[in-house]
Amino acid sequence: MDTLLRKSAHGDTQASAGSDVAAKIAVVVVTYNSASVVGGLLDSLPSGFEGVDSYDVLVVDNDSRDNSVDLAQCHPIGAKVIQMGRNAGYAAGINAAIKVLSEDTDVLVLNPDVRLQQGCVLRLRERLSDATVGIVVPQILNEDRAVALSLRREPTLVTAWSDALLGTKLAARIGLGEIVDDPGLYRHGGVIEWATGAVLAISARARRAVGSWDESFFLYSEEVDYMARVRRSGLNIVYEMEARAVHFGGAYHENTYLSALMTANRIRYFKRHHGLVATAVFRLAIIVGETIRVALGPGHRAALRAALFFSPATQPAPPP
Repeated sequence: MDTLLRKSAHGDTQASAGSDVAAKIAVVVVTYNSASVVGGLLDSLPSGFEGVDSYDVLVVDNDSRDNSVDLAQCHPIGAKVIQMGRNAGYAAGINAAIKVLSEDTDVLVLNPDVRLQQGCVLRLRERLSDATVGIVVPQILNEDRAVALSLRREPTLVTAWSDALLGTKLAARIGLGEIVDDPGLYRHGGVIEWATGAVLAISARARRAVGSWDESFFLYSEEVDYMARVRRSGLNIVYEMEARAVHFGGAYHENTYLSALMTANRIRYFKRHHGLVATAVFRLAIIVGETIRVALGPGHRAALRAALFFSPATQPAPPP
């Protein structure tokens, strides 16, 4: 089996057996045409891991057409690169990485467009040491360093209709939407339902409790599903505001494929946990909301089409 390259706090590289990873935490990054951002993420790891003795770095590439693989392989961080050979999806990429890790390894899942801030991982791991905690998420900062509203409520009919009729900003402000806008929570941290999946520190105990990620979610809602399963196992999801990372995301707003896929998977996830009538009402809320906003851009039009023609048996074909 391939060896994993373990980075020590002093920057030297050591080899360890792929099936018996000695390091107790591993970074997992899934790339797809991520050459413009993945180098910056890897550059940020030494500072982000300040105070952590050692860690493994695994980059899983979903058949990128750019030089994402070359950048990851040549980077001095010493990443192991796993090439999927196809665009298998985000959850499948994570699963491919965790298959080569021992079950007692904590996993830090990172989007390639993230930049860890100094000491971020040490704070995350301190919270993971609590036996009641399954996942810890950091404070996410936008590109302008403003605190992002990254925390979420479990999707319900109330959140869906509030977002549709009031708009996500107002619904969040009054505590009815899926987005959580609670200044006290963002200021002091605490237990949450779920958070955007840009940075997820997952404890080994959570991995053992819930198993693999659900690959039927090609992209989007896979983190909602995973965190719901962690909560059902009896473990908490925790927001740690003293750990910080910058996220440059948001591509779905301009990408019609991603807008459609996000919408379809929102409905697909809701349907798994609710009956046909509730799912129809949830889907109608999305249709109404996107109809109201259809003139705002192609992303809304794509989301509307996805909701109108939703089929639980199919997803939009992945990009080539």
